[in-house]
Amino acid sequence: MGEVVACGLIAHVPTVMLPLEIRHELNNGQDFSVVDGFNRLRSEVLSNLGHDLVIVFDSHWFTTVEFVISGHAHRSGKFTSDELPRGMSQVPYDFPGDPAFAKAAAANGRKHGTWLTAIDDPCLPIHYATVNPLKYLQRGKEAWVSVSCCQTAESEDFLRVGRALRETIAGLDRRVVLLASGAMSHKFWPLQKLREHEAAGIEHIFSPAHSAADLERIEWMKQGDHARILRTMPEFLRFKPEANFGHYLMMAAALGEEDFTAPGRLFSAYENAIGTGQVHVWFDRPKEGWNARRHAAE
Repeated sequence: MGEVVACGLIAHVPTVMLPLEIRHELNNGQDFSVVDGFNRLRSEVLSNLGHDLVIVFDSHWFTTVEFVISGHAHRSGKFTSDELPRGMSQVPYDFPGDPAFAKAAAANGRKHGTWLTAIDDPCLPIHYATVNPLKYLQRGKEAWVSVSCCQTAESEDFLRVGRALRETIAGLDRRVVLLASGAMSHKFWPLQKLREHEAAGIEHIFSPAHSAADLERIEWMKQGDHARILRTMPEFLRFKPEANFGHYLMMAAALGEEDFTAPGRLFSAYENAIGTGQVHVWFDRPKEGWNARRHAAE
């Protein structure tokens, strides 16, 4: 029997890969809190978990006719972003994968009414929603596996993938960390205005309505009220969450959907990235199990 030992909604924002002096230049002489948050996550949390598998729900990996899970035994190389090559250029990566887990997850996908394919093609691209967290959070021995966000998927499709992964984790001997790698609201400023809004302050989020929607859900996460987030997804989709919030939905479904009641703790401030809402929210496994509060209420 495997288990999820911790999980989190994390910001992979490209600024975390910039040199400190450039980050200070963009943010009025101060660093972005998501950088320190990554460092704290590694030293205060991940170093003590004893996990052997990290699953990244990669909100920058868009597939079209199916979800894909990376099935490589090992991945290594250098990553340059086609989107932001000045900020992310020739970033080295080197990590083991978990082909057995990927194949089992793909098999469970059909059982849960979705299409999830394991691909181990050595030429399969990697994306910075995986590479950026890897740089900060990799311990060196654990396997890393990425799951795509299908761009034709709706909320129910993301939940089905999470259910398939939940069954897969339960059936295999793995200690798993889940990383929902992506933003909250994800509306960029137009190019002619963008450079006026590169600092972290909440006043630079695209609109007060976008930041209000994000902050409301962050409060629900802190309370462990994931059921409310799931119920109000149609409302939140109006604010264009990154990848239709598929990264969060797959994570939540892997932990029981409405039965996922673990409270979150912030490892960063809620910050702007050229209009989008960024935050690290971490969920520790309760001693009594992920669904302890719900079961106690019953």
